[in-house]
Amino acid sequence: MMDQKKIFVCDDDSGIADMLEMVFEILDSETVTETNSIHAYEKILHLKPDVVIVDLWMPVVTGDQLIRKIRKNEDMKETFILCISASRDGKDIALEAGANTFLPKPFDLDEILAIVEKAL
Repeated sequence: MMDQKKIFVCDDDSGIADMLEMVFEILDSETVTETNSIHAYEKILHLKPDVVIVDLWMPVVTGDQLIRKIRKNEDMKETFILCISASRDGKDIALEAGANTFLPKPFDLDEILAIVEKAL
């Protein structure tokens, strides 16, 4: 039996975090959400998710800071990171930080599902 895939969502908007958790239920994966970016990195280290979805603009620790931190960790070089943001120039910032792909908010649920499904 295959290990259940893990998805980690970090977004300071709990509405989005909860919604994504619900949407990803159909993927038969474990989804962990965190709305406080200060705790995100520790949780990621512990969870070792297959996919990390991170909002770019968050208080205290921003999405690009979190992405850079993940990428500095040898064990997580292969972790798929999707960055989401309402910011128009967010794509450049996210990809420069090391995200695999970027999705502008508001995003289409089918689109984010397709990206995550492919990544898993």
